[in-house]
Amino acid sequence: MSRRRPSRFHGLLPVFKKPGPTSHDVVDMARKALRERRIGHTGTLDPMAEGLLLLCVGQATRLQQHLLGWEKTYRGEVRLGSATTTYDGEGKAMEPRGQPPELDRPTLDRLVEQFSGQIQQVPPPYSAKKIAGKKLYELARSGKTVEIEPKTVTVHALELRAEADDLLSLEVRTSTGFYVRSLAHDIGLALGCGGYLHHLHRVTIGPYSIAEAIPQEALDGVQDAGEIIGGPAWVALDRIALPFPEITLNPSAAERFVHGQQVVVFRPGIEGLTTESKVVIRSSDDHLLGIGAVRAVLARGRTLDIAPAMVLETAQAPSVRAKP
Repeated sequence: MSRRRPSRFHGLLPVFKKPGPTSHDVVDMARKALRERRIGHTGTLDPMAEGLLLLCVGQATRLQQHLLGWEKTYRGEVRLGSATTTYDGEGKAMEPRGQPPELDRPTLDRLVEQFSGQIQQVPPPYSAKKIAGKKLYELARSGKTVEIEPKTVTVHALELRAEADDLLSLEVRTSTGFYVRSLAHDIGLALGCGGYLHHLHRVTIGPYSIAEAIPQEALDGVQDAGEIIGGPAWVALDRIALPFPEITLNPSAAERFVHGQQVVVFRPGIEGLTTESKVVIRSSDDHLLGIGAVRAVLARGRTLDIAPAMVLETAQAPSVRAKP
């Protein structure tokens, strides 16, 4: 059996997804455009949604689960008057349904207070979340009813504005694992009239924004991958920002880290780290080496014992890089 051709490119590609295609469709477009199979993304957008899709290419696919930790910002619209089976406009109408109440400022302020901070949220029955190895939308389509446990999610900021008697616009900044469809559904329940997500636009993922993304159509008909790699949207592997504190290792410690050995860091200058913390590890010449897991915090935080949690295959400490 032949071995898979090594990846030629390693980094992030922010793409502006249009309504219609699935997130996987966009991944396939990028695979064809870059002639690269090793591509994934950092969080699904529903087909009806548009906005930022962050693609991981080559070695960056190993960072996917860590990039999920970034907060996300969405803008959307909630149509009031009926709930739907899918919590969006593609589902069938269901209870509750009725005339929306007056959407005055006190009403909107009460909703903002109710759905801000840490809240309990039930994922939509038609979603990719898995229960006992099965995706919820697969169970829903087969007619099976399952008990979906709520989970704790965080709403860092929420703005609501009445656009019409039956239409709310929203902007929300959330933790990972948050479903804006569920928020729209729950707002409809709170108002007693039902509601569903009419439109969704993802604006940011951590420091990455739609302002820097390439349009989805730019992936069509690409003759040379160089048209995209190295372009203004491309984020090279060493420049990827992750949602953890960064620690720079000297050459000898970096060499131990890339060979899977624990390292001790003195005076890291980072407060609040515990034995549950993850840190980004860089070499003294600013190469991204991988992700470290804090195993011990000593001397009142002035000394850290760090074990490799993930080492990039392309990572090489300065003293062990091959000479030209």
